[in-house]
Amino acid sequence: MEELVLYFSLKYEGDFQSIYNALMRKEQVDEKLRCELKKKLKSQYTTLFSHDYPEQLKLINCPPFVLYYYGDLSLVKEKCIGVVGMREVDDYGKRATQDFVKQLIEQDYIIVSGMARGVDTIAHQSTINKNGKTIAVLGTGIEYCYPRENRILYDELKLHHLIMSEYPFMTAPKRKLFPFRNRIISGLSNSLLVTQARQKSGTMITAGYALEQGKEVYCIPGRYDDYNGCNELIKQGAKMVTNVLDIIEDEDLG
Repeated sequence: MEELVLYFSLKYEGDFQSIYNALMRKEQVDEKLRCELKKKLKSQYTTLFSHDYPEQLKLINCPPFVLYYYGDLSLVKEKCIGVVGMREVDDYGKRATQDFVKQLIEQDYIIVSGMARGVDTIAHQSTINKNGKTIAVLGTGIEYCYPRENRILYDELKLHHLIMSEYPFMTAPKRKLFPFRNRIISGLSNSLLVTQARQKSGTMITAGYALEQGKEVYCIPGRYDDYNGCNELIKQGAKMVTNVLDIIEDEDLG
């Protein structure tokens, strides 16, 4: 079964629905194509039927059939927290992300994010700067560095941390891939921290996935006249945090 889902994942560039449909209709394997596709594969991989597939992802809706990765897959077994937020982050959001990540690293958390511009990049880079460990979940093919200015970060994550995607090869960025990717970020995480967000954004989608998966969502409050994503989430029941101890104490109680 591992080889079968790998074949369909490579053939259909990781598209969940196409893989599912191929399995349901019992599509035949083209052995020549299977060999050609597998020869092109550079990264490591794990499938939904593999022994090392992240257990927590088996519990979410639409778990990826295959995860392509570089780095230390065992990081998914550690205490993970998702750290997400807006791309056009301001000084307040940047400082909040840096401060909280630093303190989370001191409490032995693994930081999970999506390597996007803004909060994601700050979260990964702050973790590296503080000698912590971080996981990046891409919304592009595993070989495709996006955004391009994150090439140094991408290479660092491949070598010393963990970078993963359900999309193989050089699958290019597409608008629909990033929101769907966010279910993996929240799925790998025990809880989610939103440091700064707009009301209508991918961050809010990630928070929605986290709530659907039964995860706690923590939010740093925003200023009343700035971006209202965090404040809106707090109104809807997310937990307001003003320091990392708020998270530690809440998770200890849980």
